[in-house]
Amino acid sequence: MAIHTVLQLLLLLMRFCISSSSTTTTTTAPAPLAVRASGSVAPSNQEGIRRFPSANCPNKCGPKLIKFPFGIGPECSRQTGFDLICDNTTQPPRLYLRDRVAEVLDADFDGRVSEQGVSINFLIAISTSPSGEMHSVTLKPPSSHFGFALWDLSITVCGVYAYLIGNSNINPEIPFCTICGGQGTDHDTVYGKRCNDISSDIIANAVHFKFVPLKEAQQVQRRTAGVNTTMYWNINHQGTCVDAEADEANFACVSNHSLCQDTMRMPGYSCYCQVGYTGNPYVLDGCSRDPGYNPSAGQNMECSRSCGNIKVLFPFGLRHDCSAMGRFQLYCNTSTLTLHLHSDIGILFMSYYITNINTTEGSLDIEYTSHVELPLSSYNTFYTAVGTYSRKLQWIIANLTCQEAAQDSSTFACVSTYSKCLHVNSTVQGYRCKCNDGYVGNPYVTGPDGCQDFDECKVPGHCKGVCHNTNGSHSCTDCPGEYDTTKMKCAPSKKQIILSGIAIGLGIGFGLLLLGLSALFILRRWRRDIEKQLRRKYFAKNHGLLLEQLISSSEDASQRTKIFTLEELEQATNKFDHTRILGRGGHGMVYKGILCDQRVVAIKKSKVIEQGEIDQFINEVAILSQINHRNIVKLYGCCLETEVPLLVYDFVPNGSLFEILHSVPSNTFSLSWDDCLRIAAQAAGALYYLHSAASISVFHRDVKSANILLDANYTAKVSDFGASRLVHIDQTHVTTHVQGTFGYLDPEYFRTGQLNEKSDVYSFGVVLLELLLRRKPIFTGESGAAQSLSIYFLAEMQQRPIKEIVAAQVREEATEQEIIGVASIAEMCLRIHGEERPTMKEVEMSLQLLHKKRSMSSHVTPKNGRAEPSVPSHSGNGVNPASADSQRCYSLEQEFLSSASLPR
Repeated sequence: MAIHTVLQLLLLLMRFCISSSSTTTTTTAPAPLAVRASGSVAPSNQEGIRRFPSANCPNKCGPKLIKFPFGIGPECSRQTGFDLICDNTTQPPRLYLRDRVAEVLDADFDGRVSEQGVSINFLIAISTSPSGEMHSVTLKPPSSHFGFALWDLSITVCGVYAYLIGNSNINPEIPFCTICGGQGTDHDTVYGKRCNDISSDIIANAVHFKFVPLKEAQQVQRRTAGVNTTMYWNINHQGTCVDAEADEANFACVSNHSLCQDTMRMPGYSCYCQVGYTGNPYVLDGCSRDPGYNPSAGQNMECSRSCGNIKVLFPFGLRHDCSAMGRFQLYCNTSTLTLHLHSDIGILFMSYYITNINTTEGSLDIEYTSHVELPLSSYNTFYTAVGTYSRKLQWIIANLTCQEAAQDSSTFACVSTYSKCLHVNSTVQGYRCKCNDGYVGNPYVTGPDGCQDFDECKVPGHCKGVCHNTNGSHSCTDCPGEYDTTKMKCAPSKKQIILSGIAIGLGIGFGLLLLGLSALFILRRWRRDIEKQLRRKYFAKNHGLLLEQLISSSEDASQRTKIFTLEELEQATNKFDHTRILGRGGHGMVYKGILCDQRVVAIKKSKVIEQGEIDQFINEVAILSQINHRNIVKLYGCCLETEVPLLVYDFVPNGSLFEILHSVPSNTFSLSWDDCLRIAAQAAGALYYLHSAASISVFHRDVKSANILLDANYTAKVSDFGASRLVHIDQTHVTTHVQGTFGYLDPEYFRTGQLNEKSDVYSFGVVLLELLLRRKPIFTGESGAAQSLSIYFLAEMQQRPIKEIVAAQVREEATEQEIIGVASIAEMCLRIHGEERPTMKEVEMSLQLLHKKRSMSSHVTPKNGRAEPSVPSHSGNGVNPASADSQRCYSLEQEFLSSASLPR
């Protein structure tokens, strides 16, 4: 590598000496350099060589720019070896060499064609046999103009050993380090075996590989190896620049101000623009004097202007469309900002890590990464070092004077309103920009990031008095007191000292005020702690520990039931605002609330503080936490931190069945008979679940229409379990204090005090009577005396047909068979002796059958809108409406048997 570096230095010094000796392009240069001065070129006379691309040749493949001598399409490249293929079927389009063997990953076709490097990627399909046989492959460049840079070669493959073989410049066989799984190996081993990377600067005209599979990976029959490398290229139809220039008809360096350079590691030559010019030397008028500066790129809002913690100030940029021109493009690898310097013949000269960009001084703060420090006296007339081996690198915009640059406003760099042009007369001459005196910022951009006024008053000693900033300058006035020369600022006068004392007094006053506010804060904090202690006391008084134990004893209950804090419920109800009151429940007021997760809930708050009420509260929570049924109100949790226990359950928006059935006549809404049948069947199903389907039997003990709530879809939800009792499966009844609602209370339970499941059946029978007769359980009769609905119904059943007893709406909407069926179920539920009553399962099945039959009916008589069954009955006989009176002796037992065949 030392020899390589010395050769680079010698070539650079030779180029600098030639460019410094004369500014014309006709100067005689020592071999192997040749200068092209004339724009007249003889036509091509060598078969297969094109000196100019044909018209309308594509110049792009996706984001990659294509420049002659390369080309896409017929007659667009200098020779067939420079043909490229653009695959537009992929997104983004992909660029390939002419034989499609390798993809072009990166190539600097945009203005610096002389760099002569093309980064490519070969994908090699490796076929290996289970016996571990090797696979050999040879990679060749598309033509003799190309050569492989072995020091820049990498292989990505897993499960195989890779060997580089058969090249006379290297050892006959070299174990090559590979990359697997996106991670590079260490420097000298792969799969535990020693390997080598190519470090010498060798360019080969072909590369031969051998791949041997690992024993543990032999079951994989086919793999793909990715070979990534750089191919260098040149023009090699003549050996040297002297010979090539003699063949003027085929000489490649056709542009004015272009130079020819013999390539070192490959036979042939390359072209580049001479000092002070940039562009493509392979086309006519391709080299121009700094033509590419683009000030508008500084306004590109999509450009990233930072790399790590380093600001990338314009004219520099991290993309070609974000920098003013190609030479100002930097590279950001993670958080490291890098500048790559190249010689005029395309050789990488040196790389630097940039730590700061200073647009005011026109310099870069850099750190060397190369072990060999080289003088930077001239780099393409663009960069120059201030002092040998310095860590500060100066730069200019172009090799133009300020007068020359200002003549073309579209490429003039000093675009900020308050900027000026400076002529640089150093090792390299040119111009750069600077903000006017009194302004700071970036003179190369407009807007707020450009040159802005600098506040001189922030700098001590600018004025021997009071400083007043102005746009681009400042002014001074005398001090109101005295000027302190040691501190370089105004000192206070006696009056100011007095004012300072007053200010101190006010400060003390404000301090005392702050102290008082702090004391108030501490007091409020103390009160808050007292409230927390009181809440803990209420929690223990309300059997919170017992409730936690009951909930935690059931895994399902612990997942569904939560013990809320008082703050959560106060926030949900706006501190129990009276406008949130929904009504009065079994334990007091019911509030509507919205939890923080947007669930709408109903919150029950007890009014009376009695131990019995608290026991009922705990009882209801314990029952609901173990119940999960679609027709039973869902419990979300409770709060025990207040003197009044709170229950939180699902909000049921349409009130209770009692409110709808017995609303004032002015209310136009009423339930249809079909809805009544459905709600009755749903409530019966919920009670049947409580009696026999739950993990432990539950006797509700307060079944009534007021405890059957209706949700948004008018689905029944049985609620209010404060009076309910849990009963073990082996128990048939429990003896308790009589509790319930008059009009619904089971006479047998009232007489004996023994609660069983038939007590709920009796109460449900009263609910059925409310659906049929639309009367309250205790109503005022024609005589003005209070009457029991159940007694009235049973007495009237003995005297007249059921159709005359039911409400007018029921007569209009229900069939006579349906009325008789529901009335028969209600009559059986209201029998005096509990053993004669049906179970809730039988009641539910009968109601479900009636509702199913009604749903299956497809004919509606237009006269009264009543649905008449048009299909045979379950027994096989059709129903004759004219003989409905003869069917009063409806067989409920037969209905139970027929309903057993219905799907559940």
